[in-house]
Amino acid sequence: MNGKADLSRGEVAVVIVAAGRGERAGQSAEGPKQYRRIGGRPIIARTIEAFAGHPGIGPIVVAIHADDGAMFAEAVGPLAKRVATVEGGATRQESTRRALLALAEAHPWAVLIHDAVRPFVDAELIDRTIEAMSDASGALPAVPVSDTLKREAPGGTVLETVPRAGLHSAQTPQGFPFRKILDAHEKAFMAGRSDFTDDAAIAEWAGIAVRLVPGSPDNVKLTWAKDIALADQRLSGPQAAFPDIRTGNGYDVHAFEPGDHVVLCGVRIPHGKCLSGHSDADVGLHALTDALLATCGAGDIGTHFPPSDPQWRGVASRLFVEHAVRIVRERGGRIANADITLICEAPKVSPHRAAMTEALASMLGITPDRISVKATTNERLGFVGREEGIAAIATVSVAYPGSVPA
Repeated sequence: MNGKADLSRGEVAVVIVAAGRGERAGQSAEGPKQYRRIGGRPIIARTIEAFAGHPGIGPIVVAIHADDGAMFAEAVGPLAKRVATVEGGATRQESTRRALLALAEAHPWAVLIHDAVRPFVDAELIDRTIEAMSDASGALPAVPVSDTLKREAPGGTVLETVPRAGLHSAQTPQGFPFRKILDAHEKAFMAGRSDFTDDAAIAEWAGIAVRLVPGSPDNVKLTWAKDIALADQRLSGPQAAFPDIRTGNGYDVHAFEPGDHVVLCGVRIPHGKCLSGHSDADVGLHALTDALLATCGAGDIGTHFPPSDPQWRGVASRLFVEHAVRIVRERGGRIANADITLICEAPKVSPHRAAMTEALASMLGITPDRISVKATTNERLGFVGREEGIAAIATVSVAYPGSVPA
């Protein structure tokens, strides 16, 4: 080996530390800060993507909290296939050690260790870090300290001014020869040392040389709620004039057959006939499924649930809607509203509208005020007027990340 990483060999592994709770960023319904959205996408998804798309990167291991498995899978979507996960520990240091142990069987030449909440790492910074490593030394991206530094005295007064010459702020990814940094972590663990604030500090303690490389002012760590808000503004602000709002339409119709009830918008309604269909024939939900899929060019209900497939016989149509909702969300979409019109002479819909709205809110993950369920007759005209079946029209609006193309 020549002492430098061969970017064509994919021999550099990555550890992403994402097991923290992020208390300093405050509480959020989206969860810990690594799962919050900036520019319409979770922070952790952006971070993983920066490494997964780099040609010099091999295996990627993400250390996550024991409670975050489902949250992680939903946040990263298809990227989950590119990474492995391990359960993190009580400290960042322990989470990193566990992730390194998970990589041991892969025998990578080197490893980059990165904070999940630094989503603006770019390929150039990754390249600089890899190129600065050798068989004996690591690499640390850093930026020179520009602020004047003061040391505090007891009582809150200034004790002295600290010369800033030669001082740097450390960033990640920090790169090391894999076996050396794993051994250093294991030695620190056996020594009962859990007070290191980054991996370069462990390397220093273990006698591993670490070379400084130019960091990036953009490679900020999102620590506070304000940091996350500014990052979101950075990614979303310039596009605000032309937001990517898409509208999808769906239409469906089912004929009546003998029976004693119909299912409309997820609600079972007693009736003298049933609707004929491969599933529960919920015409409203079938139209809604098509409308959701239309907002991101994902085909139609038959693409995902072919009527020739016997596994869908008699199933509840809410499964179709929930599948379409997952597709929309995996692509960063946020459902703004849904409007469904049922066209039938009977049964009467109005007594069941509240129940339908409640069922739809649960499926779509939006509030009832963003849902409209309407019904109209066909004035006794056509097959609907002759009470031969029921038709439905659905319209949804979804906001996606980015902006409308110029």
